[in-house]
Amino acid sequence: VQLQAYGGGLVQAGGSLRLSCVVSGRTFSNYAMGWFRQAPGKEREFVSAITGSGSKTYYSDSVKGRFTISRDNAKNTVYLQMNSLKPEDTAVYYCAADERAVPTIATIPDYWGQGTLVTVSS
Repeated sequence: VQLQAYGGGLVQAGGSLRLSCVVSGRTFSNYAMGWFRQAPGKEREFVSAITGSGSKTYYSDSVKGRFTISRDNAKNTVYLQMNSLKPEDTAVYYCAADERAVPTIATIPDYWGQGTLVTVSS
């Protein structure tokens, strides 16, 4: 399974970005997907996750109400719509996949993308 994340960039505080992660190699709908992030000098942290069918979503308290995760199983893609961005959202964002459990902690996922940098200026 290969994951390719893209869509990061530089945005001003209050702005929006949409991250995408394209998955190849296996049946996409078999995998729960997650987004994690890692800021400089900090541990990787959970951001959001979604079940294989897309019927359930999960968010960290820090992004709840601002970020929205979704997936298009026909396109093998998971998205993270990020609104009302704050400087503290600055990090490298990683997508992750797991076939057995919803990836809500960093030790769960079997597969990781390469990361895409999001920088939010104040």
